[in-house]
Amino acid sequence: MIVIGLSSGTSVDGIDVAATRLVLDGDAVVLTPLGHLEIAFPDGLRNAVLDALPPAPTTCEAVCRIDTALGQAFADAARRGIDELAGGRADLVVSHGQTLFHDVADGAVHGTLQLGQPAWIAEATGLPVVSDLRARDVAAGGQGAPLASVLDVLLLGDRVAAAGAPAAALNLGGIANVTVVGAGEPTAFDTGPANALLDAAVRRATGEHQDTGGVRALRGTADPDVLAALQREPFYGRRPPKSTGKELFDPGYLDRVLAGSALLDPARVADLLATLVELTAVTVADALRPYGVAEVLVSGGGARNPAVVAALERRLAPARLRPVESAGLPGDGKEAHLFALLGFLTWHGVAATVPTCTGAPAPTLAGRISPGAGPLRLPDPASPPSRLRVVPPARTTSTPGPTRPGPTRPGPT
Repeated sequence: MIVIGLSSGTSVDGIDVAATRLVLDGDAVVLTPLGHLEIAFPDGLRNAVLDALPPAPTTCEAVCRIDTALGQAFADAARRGIDELAGGRADLVVSHGQTLFHDVADGAVHGTLQLGQPAWIAEATGLPVVSDLRARDVAAGGQGAPLASVLDVLLLGDRVAAAGAPAAALNLGGIANVTVVGAGEPTAFDTGPANALLDAAVRRATGEHQDTGGVRALRGTADPDVLAALQREPFYGRRPPKSTGKELFDPGYLDRVLAGSALLDPARVADLLATLVELTAVTVADALRPYGVAEVLVSGGGARNPAVVAALERRLAPARLRPVESAGLPGDGKEAHLFALLGFLTWHGVAATVPTCTGAPAPTLAGRISPGAGPLRLPDPASPPSRLRVVPPARTTSTPGPTRPGPTRPGPT
Protein backbone atom coordinates (compact mmCIF):
# COMPACT_ATOMS: atom_id res chain seq x y z
CA MET A 1 0.00 0.00 0.00
CA ILE A 2 0.99 3.62 -0.47
CA VAL A 3 0.08 5.44 2.73
CA ILE A 4 0.09 9.18 3.43
CA GLY A 5 1.07 9.98 7.03
CA LEU A 6 0.20 13.33 8.62
CA SER A 7 1.66 14.66 11.84
CA SER A 8 1.76 17.86 13.88
CA GLY A 9 3.65 17.70 17.15
CA THR A 10 3.53 19.57 20.42
CA SER A 11 5.65 22.38 18.97
CA VAL A 12 2.73 23.20 16.62
CA ASP A 13 5.22 24.36 14.00
CA GLY A 14 3.46 22.90 10.96
CA ILE A 15 2.23 19.71 9.33
CA ASP A 16 4.65 16.94 8.42
CA VAL A 17 3.49 14.89 5.43
CA ALA A 18 5.11 11.63 4.36
CA ALA A 19 4.32 9.22 1.56
CA THR A 20 5.30 5.67 2.45
CA ARG A 21 5.16 2.40 0.53
CA LEU A 22 4.55 -0.48 2.96
CA VAL A 23 4.55 -4.21 2.27
CA LEU A 24 4.27 -7.21 4.60
CA ASP A 25 6.97 -9.73 3.70
CA GLY A 26 7.08 -12.76 6.00
CA ASP A 27 8.10 -11.62 9.47
CA ALA A 28 9.11 -8.17 8.19
CA VAL A 29 7.35 -5.00 7.20
CA VAL A 30 9.19 -3.31 4.34
CA LEU A 31 9.06 0.49 4.46
CA THR A 32 10.05 2.65 1.53
CA PRO A 33 10.04 6.42 2.21
CA LEU A 34 8.73 8.10 -0.94
CA GLY A 35 9.15 11.65 0.28
CA HIS A 36 8.36 14.21 2.94
CA LEU A 37 6.92 17.74 3.08
CA GLU A 38 6.77 20.33 5.84
CA ILE A 39 3.70 22.53 5.40
CA ALA A 40 3.09 25.66 7.44
CA PHE A 41 -0.28 26.14 9.10
CA PRO A 42 -2.60 28.72 7.54
CA ASP A 43 -2.30 32.22 8.98
CA GLY A 44 -3.79 32.39 12.45
CA LEU A 45 -4.31 28.65 12.98
CA ARG A 46 -1.04 28.05 14.86
CA ASN A 47 -1.79 30.91 17.24
CA ALA A 48 -5.36 29.67 17.68
CA VAL A 49 -4.03 26.24 18.73
CA LEU A 50 -1.39 27.70 21.06
CA ASP A 51 -3.93 30.06 22.62
CA ALA A 52 -6.26 27.13 23.37
CA LEU A 53 -3.66 24.94 25.09
CA PRO A 54 -3.97 24.49 28.85
CA PRO A 55 -3.91 26.27 31.21
CA ALA A 56 -5.51 28.88 28.93
CA PRO A 57 -9.32 29.01 29.11
CA THR A 58 -11.22 28.15 25.94
CA THR A 59 -14.77 27.51 24.71
CA CYS A 60 -16.61 24.78 22.82
CA GLU A 61 -16.96 27.28 19.98
CA ALA A 62 -13.19 27.70 19.77
CA VAL A 63 -12.59 23.94 19.98
CA CYS A 64 -15.11 23.29 17.18
CA ARG A 65 -13.53 25.91 14.94
CA ILE A 66 -10.01 24.61 15.63
CA ASP A 67 -11.13 21.03 14.95
CA THR A 68 -12.62 22.12 11.63
CA ALA A 69 -9.70 24.33 10.58
CA LEU A 70 -7.18 21.61 11.46
CA GLY A 71 -9.20 19.03 9.54
CA GLN A 72 -9.21 21.28 6.49
CA ALA A 73 -5.48 21.98 6.83
CA PHE A 74 -4.70 18.26 7.14
CA ALA A 75 -6.93 17.60 4.12
CA ASP A 76 -5.00 20.12 2.01
CA ALA A 77 -1.72 18.61 3.24
CA ALA A 78 -2.89 15.10 2.34
CA ARG A 79 -3.79 16.22 -1.18
CA ARG A 80 -0.35 17.76 -1.58
CA GLY A 81 1.27 14.60 -0.29
CA ILE A 82 -0.62 12.48 -2.78
CA ASP A 83 0.12 14.77 -5.71
CA GLU A 84 3.70 15.80 -4.94
CA LEU A 85 5.12 12.72 -3.22
CA ALA A 86 3.09 9.76 -4.47
CA GLY A 87 2.52 10.75 -8.10
CA GLY A 88 -1.22 11.18 -7.58
CA ARG A 89 -1.79 7.66 -6.28
CA ALA A 90 -2.37 6.44 -2.71
CA ASP A 91 -4.41 3.87 -0.79
CA LEU A 92 -4.80 5.26 2.72
CA VAL A 93 -4.31 8.42 4.79
CA VAL A 94 -3.29 8.30 8.45
CA SER A 95 -3.67 11.46 10.51
CA HIS A 96 -2.42 11.82 14.06
CA GLY A 97 -4.13 15.19 14.43
CA GLN A 98 -3.03 17.94 16.80
CA THR A 99 -2.88 17.16 20.52
CA LEU A 100 -4.81 19.75 22.52
CA PHE A 101 -4.83 17.92 25.85
CA HIS A 102 -3.26 14.81 27.37
CA ASP A 103 -4.95 14.19 30.71
CA VAL A 104 -2.26 12.97 33.10
CA ALA A 105 -2.85 12.79 36.86
CA ASP A 106 -0.55 11.07 39.35
CA GLY A 107 1.26 9.34 36.51
CA ALA A 108 -1.88 7.82 34.97
CA VAL A 109 -3.43 8.96 31.69
CA HIS A 110 -7.20 9.34 31.87
CA GLY A 111 -7.86 10.70 28.39
CA THR A 112 -6.28 12.33 25.38
CA LEU A 113 -7.63 14.76 22.79
CA GLN A 114 -6.32 15.17 19.25
CA LEU A 115 -8.19 17.57 16.95
CA GLY A 116 -8.38 17.65 13.16
CA GLN A 117 -11.70 16.25 11.94
CA PRO A 118 -10.84 13.32 9.60
CA ALA A 119 -14.06 13.71 7.58
CA TRP A 120 -12.45 16.67 5.80
CA ILE A 121 -9.52 14.47 4.77
CA ALA A 122 -11.74 11.64 3.55
CA GLU A 123 -13.90 14.07 1.58
CA ALA A 124 -10.94 15.85 0.00
CA THR A 125 -9.02 12.73 -0.99
CA GLY A 126 -11.69 10.06 -1.45
CA LEU A 127 -9.48 7.75 0.61
CA PRO A 128 -10.16 5.99 3.91
CA VAL A 129 -8.55 7.70 6.90
CA VAL A 130 -7.15 6.20 10.10
CA SER A 131 -7.14 8.76 12.92
CA ASP A 132 -7.34 9.11 16.73
CA LEU A 133 -4.38 6.79 17.21
CA ARG A 134 -3.80 7.20 20.96
CA ALA A 135 -7.23 6.81 22.57
CA ARG A 136 -7.55 3.02 22.37
CA ASP A 137 -4.31 2.44 24.26
CA VAL A 138 -5.46 4.91 26.93
CA ALA A 139 -8.80 3.09 27.19
CA ALA A 140 -6.86 -0.16 27.67
CA GLY A 141 -4.95 1.36 30.60
CA GLY A 142 -1.87 2.65 28.77
CA GLN A 143 -0.25 6.05 28.47
CA GLY A 144 -1.21 6.40 24.79
CA ALA A 145 2.47 7.29 24.27
CA PRO A 146 5.11 7.08 23.01
CA LEU A 147 3.55 5.62 19.85
CA ALA A 148 6.98 5.83 18.21
CA SER A 149 7.88 2.70 20.17
CA VAL A 150 6.18 0.50 17.54
CA LEU A 151 8.49 1.65 14.76
CA ASP A 152 11.51 1.94 17.06
CA VAL A 153 11.26 -1.62 18.39
CA LEU A 154 11.05 -3.01 14.85
CA LEU A 155 13.86 -0.75 13.63
CA LEU A 156 16.30 -1.31 16.49
CA GLY A 157 16.01 -5.09 16.77
CA ASP A 158 18.52 -5.97 14.06
CA ARG A 159 20.94 -3.23 15.18
CA VAL A 160 20.90 -4.57 18.74
CA ALA A 161 21.49 -8.11 17.49
CA ALA A 162 24.41 -6.99 15.31
CA ALA A 163 26.06 -4.85 18.02
CA GLY A 164 25.35 -7.15 20.96
CA ALA A 165 24.40 -4.14 23.09
CA PRO A 166 21.21 -2.19 23.90
CA ALA A 167 20.26 0.73 21.67
CA ALA A 168 17.79 3.57 21.92
CA ALA A 169 15.80 5.83 19.63
CA LEU A 170 15.35 9.44 20.74
CA ASN A 171 12.81 11.83 19.29
CA LEU A 172 13.19 15.53 20.07
CA GLY A 173 9.87 17.22 19.46
CA GLY A 174 8.19 19.57 21.91
CA ILE A 175 8.67 16.69 24.34
CA ALA A 176 11.60 14.26 24.21
CA ASN A 177 10.81 10.55 24.18
CA VAL A 178 12.98 7.45 24.05
CA THR A 179 12.59 3.79 23.14
CA VAL A 180 15.10 1.27 24.50
CA VAL A 181 15.62 -2.20 22.99
CA GLY A 182 18.00 -4.91 24.17
CA ALA A 183 17.95 -4.23 27.90
CA GLY A 184 15.22 -6.71 28.83
CA GLU A 185 11.71 -6.05 27.55
CA PRO A 186 11.42 -3.02 25.24
CA THR A 187 10.57 0.15 27.10
CA ALA A 188 9.61 3.65 25.99
CA PHE A 189 8.69 6.86 27.77
CA ASP A 190 8.81 10.63 27.68
CA THR A 191 11.92 12.02 29.35
CA GLY A 192 10.82 15.67 29.61
CA PRO A 193 10.87 18.81 27.49
CA ALA A 194 12.89 19.19 24.31
CA ASN A 195 11.66 22.10 22.21
CA ALA A 196 8.66 23.01 24.40
CA LEU A 197 10.51 25.14 26.95
CA LEU A 198 13.09 26.39 24.44
CA ASP A 199 10.32 27.69 22.17
CA ALA A 200 8.42 29.15 25.13
CA ALA A 201 11.53 31.02 26.30
CA VAL A 202 12.16 32.50 22.84
CA ARG A 203 8.55 33.48 22.40
CA ARG A 204 8.47 35.06 25.88
CA ALA A 205 11.62 37.14 25.28
CA THR A 206 11.42 38.01 21.58
CA GLY A 207 8.02 37.06 20.18
CA GLU A 208 9.72 34.67 17.74
CA HIS A 209 8.68 31.03 17.52
CA GLN A 210 12.04 29.30 17.98
CA ASP A 211 15.80 29.64 18.36
CA THR A 212 16.56 28.73 14.74
CA GLY A 213 19.84 26.86 14.47
CA GLY A 214 20.39 27.22 18.23
CA VAL A 215 22.24 30.49 17.58
CA ARG A 216 21.13 32.17 20.80
CA ALA A 217 21.74 29.09 22.96
CA LEU A 218 25.24 28.74 21.52
CA ARG A 219 26.01 32.31 22.60
CA GLY A 220 24.77 31.75 26.14
CA THR A 221 26.18 30.18 29.29
CA ALA A 222 24.21 27.64 31.28
CA ASP A 223 23.46 28.60 34.89
CA PRO A 224 24.09 25.56 37.16
CA ASP A 225 21.84 26.84 39.96
CA VAL A 226 18.90 27.41 37.59
CA LEU A 227 19.55 24.01 35.99
CA ALA A 228 19.45 22.39 39.43
CA ALA A 229 16.15 24.13 40.21
CA LEU A 230 14.63 22.90 36.94
CA GLN A 231 15.81 19.34 37.60
CA ARG A 232 13.76 19.22 40.79
CA GLU A 233 10.61 18.72 38.67
CA PRO A 234 8.96 15.53 40.10
CA PHE A 235 8.21 14.13 36.62
CA TYR A 236 11.87 13.24 36.09
CA GLY A 237 11.91 10.91 39.08
CA ARG A 238 8.85 8.89 38.05
CA ARG A 239 9.39 5.38 36.78
CA PRO A 240 8.35 4.49 33.23
CA PRO A 241 6.04 4.05 31.50
CA LYS A 242 5.25 7.73 31.73
CA SER A 243 4.18 10.52 29.42
CA THR A 244 3.82 14.27 29.60
CA GLY A 245 3.12 17.29 27.44
CA LYS A 246 2.40 20.99 27.45
CA GLU A 247 -0.17 20.40 30.17
CA LEU A 248 2.88 20.40 32.47
CA PHE A 249 5.56 22.17 30.42
CA ASP A 250 3.30 25.00 29.27
CA PRO A 251 4.40 28.55 28.34
CA GLY A 252 3.99 29.70 31.96
CA TYR A 253 6.14 26.90 33.40
CA LEU A 254 9.35 28.93 33.50
CA ASP A 255 7.67 31.87 35.25
CA ARG A 256 6.25 29.54 37.91
CA VAL A 257 9.42 27.54 38.55
CA LEU A 258 11.98 30.33 38.14
CA ALA A 259 10.08 33.24 39.66
CA GLY A 260 12.56 35.97 40.55
CA SER A 261 15.46 34.47 38.58
CA ALA A 262 17.64 36.92 36.69
CA LEU A 263 17.53 34.54 33.71
CA LEU A 264 13.92 35.56 33.07
CA ASP A 265 15.16 38.99 32.00
CA PRO A 266 14.75 39.08 28.18
CA ALA A 267 18.31 40.43 27.98
CA ARG A 268 19.50 37.07 29.43
CA VAL A 269 17.54 34.88 27.00
CA ALA A 270 20.73 33.36 25.55
CA ASP A 271 21.78 32.13 29.00
CA LEU A 272 18.28 30.82 29.69
CA LEU A 273 18.29 28.92 26.38
CA ALA A 274 21.75 27.47 27.11
CA THR A 275 20.41 26.29 30.47
CA LEU A 276 17.32 24.73 28.88
CA VAL A 277 19.50 22.95 26.32
CA GLU A 278 21.42 21.40 29.23
CA LEU A 279 18.12 20.46 30.87
CA THR A 280 17.05 18.50 27.80
CA ALA A 281 20.44 16.81 27.51
CA VAL A 282 20.83 15.88 31.15
CA THR A 283 17.28 14.54 31.55
CA VAL A 284 17.67 12.39 28.41
CA ALA A 285 21.08 11.11 29.55
CA ASP A 286 19.85 10.40 33.10
CA ALA A 287 16.84 8.53 31.71
CA LEU A 288 18.98 6.32 29.45
CA ARG A 289 21.88 5.68 31.82
CA PRO A 290 20.32 2.67 33.62
CA TYR A 291 19.96 0.80 30.33
CA GLY A 292 23.61 0.94 29.24
CA VAL A 293 22.82 1.81 25.63
CA ALA A 294 25.69 1.88 23.14
CA GLU A 295 23.90 3.81 20.40
CA VAL A 296 21.16 6.45 20.28
CA LEU A 297 19.38 7.23 16.99
CA VAL A 298 18.08 10.80 17.15
CA SER A 299 15.30 12.43 15.15
CA GLY A 300 12.83 15.31 15.37
CA GLY A 301 13.09 19.07 15.20
CA GLY A 302 15.56 19.22 18.10
CA ALA A 303 18.03 17.17 16.08
CA ARG A 304 18.46 20.23 13.83
CA ASN A 305 19.60 22.34 16.81
CA PRO A 306 23.43 22.20 17.02
CA ALA A 307 23.39 23.33 20.64
CA VAL A 308 21.10 20.46 21.66
CA VAL A 309 23.06 17.90 19.63
CA ALA A 310 26.40 18.99 21.11
CA ALA A 311 25.04 18.84 24.66
CA LEU A 312 23.56 15.39 24.06
CA GLU A 313 26.81 14.05 22.60
CA ARG A 314 28.65 15.24 25.70
CA ARG A 315 26.10 13.97 28.22
CA LEU A 316 25.43 10.60 26.52
CA ALA A 317 29.10 9.59 26.05
CA PRO A 318 30.33 6.90 25.71
CA ALA A 319 27.09 6.05 23.90
CA ARG A 320 27.19 7.21 20.28
CA LEU A 321 24.59 9.72 19.14
CA ARG A 322 23.72 9.11 15.49
CA PRO A 323 21.04 10.59 13.21
CA VAL A 324 18.16 8.27 12.36
CA GLU A 325 19.13 8.79 8.72
CA SER A 326 21.93 6.30 9.37
CA ALA A 327 19.17 3.66 9.65
CA GLY A 328 17.55 4.80 6.40
CA LEU A 329 14.74 6.94 7.80
CA PRO A 330 14.51 10.71 7.23
CA GLY A 331 14.87 12.50 10.54
CA ASP A 332 12.39 15.28 9.86
CA GLY A 333 9.73 12.94 8.47
CA LYS A 334 10.15 10.05 10.89
CA GLU A 335 6.92 10.66 12.83
CA ALA A 336 4.83 11.04 9.67
CA HIS A 337 6.27 7.74 8.40
CA LEU A 338 5.55 6.28 11.86
CA PHE A 339 1.88 7.19 11.65
CA ALA A 340 1.71 5.76 8.13
CA LEU A 341 3.04 2.49 9.59
CA LEU A 342 0.54 2.51 12.48
CA GLY A 343 -2.39 3.02 10.09
CA PHE A 344 -1.07 0.30 7.80
CA LEU A 345 -0.93 -2.14 10.72
CA THR A 346 -4.44 -1.19 11.81
CA TRP A 347 -5.69 -1.71 8.23
CA HIS A 348 -4.26 -5.24 8.37
CA GLY A 349 -5.76 -6.03 11.78
CA VAL A 350 -2.38 -5.92 13.55
CA ALA A 351 -2.05 -4.35 17.00
CA ALA A 352 0.00 -1.15 16.80
CA THR A 353 1.11 -0.67 20.41
CA VAL A 354 3.81 -2.26 22.58
CA PRO A 355 2.40 -2.93 26.08
CA THR A 356 5.78 -2.76 27.86
CA CYS A 357 6.26 0.67 26.30
CA THR A 358 2.85 2.27 26.90
CA GLY A 359 1.93 0.43 30.11
CA ALA A 360 -1.26 -1.15 28.76
CA PRO A 361 -1.87 -4.78 29.80
CA ALA A 362 -2.23 -5.94 26.18
CA PRO A 363 -1.54 -4.62 22.66
CA THR A 364 -4.39 -2.85 20.90
CA LEU A 365 -5.36 -1.81 17.41
CA ALA A 366 -4.69 1.88 16.96
CA GLY A 367 -7.22 4.42 15.78
CA ARG A 368 -10.56 4.48 14.00
CA ILE A 369 -11.27 4.26 10.30
CA SER A 370 -13.32 6.80 8.35
CA PRO A 371 -14.49 5.44 4.98
CA GLY A 372 -13.44 7.17 1.78
CA ALA A 373 -15.53 7.53 -1.35
CA GLY A 374 -15.99 3.78 -1.72
CA PRO A 375 -16.87 0.91 0.61
CA LEU A 376 -14.26 -0.35 3.02
CA ARG A 377 -12.62 -3.61 1.97
CA LEU A 378 -10.28 -4.71 4.72
CA PRO A 379 -7.88 -7.62 4.20
CA ASP A 380 -7.81 -10.70 6.40
CA PRO A 381 -5.83 -10.04 9.59
CA ALA A 382 -2.09 -10.48 9.15
CA SER A 383 0.54 -11.87 11.50
CA PRO A 384 2.39 -9.18 13.46
CA PRO A 385 5.80 -8.37 11.94
CA SER A 386 8.92 -8.69 14.10
CA ARG A 387 11.34 -6.71 11.92
CA LEU A 388 11.41 -3.53 9.87
CA ARG A 389 13.37 -3.21 6.64
CA VAL A 390 13.84 0.29 5.27
CA VAL A 391 14.64 0.34 1.56
CA PRO A 392 15.17 3.34 -0.72
CA PRO A 393 12.65 4.00 -3.49
CA ALA A 394 13.44 2.51 -6.88
CA ARG A 395 14.09 5.02 -9.61
CA THR A 396 11.39 5.06 -12.25
CA THR A 397 10.45 7.13 -15.24
CA SER A 398 6.85 5.96 -15.36
CA THR A 399 4.01 8.20 -14.33
CA PRO A 400 1.53 6.72 -11.80
CA GLY A 401 -2.15 6.88 -12.51
CA PRO A 402 -4.70 9.14 -10.80
CA THR A 403 -5.64 8.93 -7.16
CA ARG A 404 -8.03 6.10 -6.50
CA PRO A 405 -11.24 6.67 -4.53
CA GLY A 406 -10.20 3.88 -2.19
CA PRO A 407 -8.03 0.76 -2.10
CA THR A 408 -8.55 -1.39 -5.18
CA ARG A 409 -7.09 -4.44 -3.47
CA PRO A 410 -7.45 -5.86 0.03
CA GLY A 411 -3.78 -5.26 0.73
CA PRO A 412 -0.39 -6.62 -0.26
CA THR A 413 0.29 -10.34 -0.09
